[in-house]
Amino acid sequence: MRTATALTRFVAPMIATGVLMAGCGQAPPTPVSASDTSTTTPGSAAGPSAGTKTPGKSGARTAAGAPGEPVAAGAGQKSLLVPLPNPSTMAPGTIYRNPANGRDEVVVGNIARTALIIGDSQSEPETGWPRQGLAAVGYDVFFCGLGGTGYVAANGKTGNYIDALQRGDWKLPYGEPALVVIEGGGNDASRGASDAQIVANAERLIASLRQRYPGSKLAMIGTLARGANYGGGRRSQVDSLLGSVAAKHAIPFVSVGDWLTKYNLTAQMADGVHMNNVGHGELGKILAGRLQEMGLELPPPGPVSPAGS
Repeated sequence: MRTATALTRFVAPMIATGVLMAGCGQAPPTPVSASDTSTTTPGSAAGPSAGTKTPGKSGARTAAGAPGEPVAAGAGQKSLLVPLPNPSTMAPGTIYRNPANGRDEVVVGNIARTALIIGDSQSEPETGWPRQGLAAVGYDVFFCGLGGTGYVAANGKTGNYIDALQRGDWKLPYGEPALVVIEGGGNDASRGASDAQIVANAERLIASLRQRYPGSKLAMIGTLARGANYGGGRRSQVDSLLGSVAAKHAIPFVSVGDWLTKYNLTAQMADGVHMNNVGHGELGKILAGRLQEMGLELPPPGPVSPAGS
């Protein structure tokens, strides 16, 4: 009995010491956010902010700011070694997953001098008159859209403007364009879209673009037509309708619902709806003048300072 008592007196402190050591496991390195350039050396001591013990789960630790979510072994080290990509270093045309909205976007060369235009077959050709007009007043033009689409109208490849944007049928540019332009309405007119449908989708689109690009100017270009008194019909009506939507939201609006007859350009049409090359050029010049009148011309870039100045 005396031997057992002596042994107990010797072993008990050792057992207690072992329990304390097992409960003092080393905390994992603190994960570093994308904006944090500091590093944590694996094996260094971590303070209380590195993690707290989860009740009921021996040894489980949670990262600060994420209560209840265990940190996987090595997760901290991996976040330190794999920084998020920097879109400012990417080549134009690169697809970038924007962490702010989770969408794939396109890196452009000079977003501060870019006009994004969402439109239909009037804007789709590189020589289209809306593109020519924007380029003439200083913008690099980035087009999103497709022929046969509109505020309500869709085709077999993509949805209407707002559905295509929300589904990711086409990719918007990354960053804040200097100007965002919505053009169209012709396909809505030819396919019988109602006023209520057009207005509802136009307002959804405007709200989405303002949320996506809060710092960009917004403008609208209406529906190219002959004019109400010269056979413009539903196309001229839609142009007027879109003008009322733009006015409600204080958006500069270029009405083009009578341009074909007002500027005597019906002879420069490739068909009953689209222009030939001469017609595109003429309308582009007219649009450029209208944009200048509305104060939407982009000032020329300032002089580049010499290196080291």
